[in-house]
Order: sequence, then structure tokens, then C-alpha cells
Amino acid sequence: MTDSAVVLVRGGTVPVEALPLLRSAARVEIAGGVDPVFAAAGGDGGGGGVGGGGGDGSVVLLTDDLSVPLAETMLADGVPLYATPGARLLDAARVMDRLRSPGGCPWDAEQTHDSLRQYLVEECYELLEAIEDGDRAALREELGDVLLQVLFHARVAEEDPTDPFGVDDVAAGLVDKLVGRHPHVFAGGDPAVRDARSQEKRWEELKQDEKRRESSVDGVALGQPALALAAKLAQRTARAGLPADLLPAGGSPGARLFDIAALAKLAGQDPEGELRAVARAFARDVRAAEASAKAAGLDSMTGDEWHTHWPK
Repeated sequence: MTDSAVVLVRGGTVPVEALPLLRSAARVEIAGGVDPVFAAAGGDGGGGGVGGGGGDGSVVLLTDDLSVPLAETMLADGVPLYATPGARLLDAARVMDRLRSPGGCPWDAEQTHDSLRQYLVEECYELLEAIEDGDRAALREELGDVLLQVLFHARVAEEDPTDPFGVDDVAAGLVDKLVGRHPHVFAGGDPAVRDARSQEKRWEELKQDEKRRESSVDGVALGQPALALAAKLAQRTARAGLPADLLPAGGSPGARLFDIAALAKLAGQDPEGELRAVARAFARDVRAAEASAKAAGLDSMTGDEWHTHWPK
């Protein structure tokens, strides 16, 4: 099927890049709940719209449901899929609704915001590991797992009898935030934004005004890892003009760690990321030494043997 295609129609729109194929198709098919009026643009290749024939035999399927038999068959045959960015997000939300609804998955139906917390944390760390490893396949999968957590929590929130909101409310709030905090992009310009660094400062100013915060440290997530928390607090207070000599310092291990994290962050470094990199390298060295010792017939090592087998 030369120049055939499956076109996913969402929100009453057809992807722009699919229009040339649609106009030149020998035949345009409609499936699912797509309005037949969309086929009016097709058939210029000789067939003349839905059910036409002739031309080179190319077929363009317009559908809002990729599970219809013809869509599944064409996609299985390698026919390309055209869809506007984000179209499959609607499918993901629909699947989440199905899992959570009566007749869906019993485990999904029992979950609460509280029971899902552990999975949110785990998935975020697995995504972070994929980024650090440069593993593209894992990155794609873990991004999907984090997205699942967003969809799941939004679906649970939709069922709250006192203050319900759904995934569309979440998305709408995000759109409002992104537009409102990028006036240099969406509002015709912002003289306060000249580069990435000034935009970061402007973002915090707009956030402060928007949320009417009373303190420079309001909104800092106190539950984040301690090293990251120290760095974030140092960054926030530095923007408020706090002198560096007022940062925690002293002889205790906690104070020394805070001081190292704060100074690193103020120098433009990422202390959490750097410590993780050192820790991961150390874990690799430990495994390499243990593997070397095992190959030498050792089940355990003395201090000297650890030195002998430690990667050089």
C-alpha cells in the first residue's frame, strides 16, 4: 500500500503532516467515531473519497480508535501512523479510567494517594538512574512509568467526594503556569529576561508573587534527600540576599555536609548529582574487586586482599 497511512484524529483535528497523503490517497476509510466530513479532503489520487478506488492503491484510514480491526491490520503491516503530539496521552488516560472503573483491575481500584506514594518515589529514582546511565530504552520506559503515576493520582483525585479534580484540571493548571511564567514567550516579551539565568530568576519572582509567599524558603520540599535540600535552601536564600556566613557551619557532620552542599550549589554545581556519581562509581569498584577475588578463588577478602583486587 504505497503512501498508505493510519491517521489518528483527536479533538477534531488531523495532523498537518498527514494532509498531503490524505489529499492524494486513492481511498480514504473512516473508522470509529470520526466524522465522515473529514474524508472530503481525500480521493484526489483517483478514487474520490471514502470507498474510492484507482490511483496507486494507497489507503488512508482516519480513526479515533487504534484498536479497530483495520487500524490494527494496517499498523501490523508496517503502515505509518500519523498523530498530533500528545494524542496517545488521551489513550493513556482512557486506559487508566478503564483500570480504575468497575469491572477493571481490583488492585488498581483499591489504591489511594497514600498507598501509591512508594511507587512514585521508586519510579522517579528509576528514571534518574536511566538518565545517569544514558540508557535510551530505559529512559523511554521510565518516563512512561512516571506518567502512569500522574495519571493514577489524577484518577484517584477525581473520585474524591469533597474536592474532586481530574487529569484535565491538572493539565490546565500546568498550561496556565507555563504560560504565566513565560511572559517573554507568550505575552510579547519581558525585559527582565535576557538569557537562561535571568529567566530562572524571573521564574522564581513570578512564582513568589503568584503564590504570595511570605518567606524565601516557602515551597521548598522538606522531604527531599538531605543533600539536595541543603543545596536548595542555600540557592533560595542566596537569591534573597542572605550572606553566606549565615549558612549552617560548624564541627558536626550535619553542619559540614550542609556547608559543602551549599557552597557547591552556589558555585553552580549539583552536589546531589555529584555525590550520586561518586557513590555509583564506588559501587562499581566494589563489584569489580569482588569479581576479581572470586575469579582468584576467594570467597572473602582481608584488607590487603581488597587492596590487591581493587580496580587500578
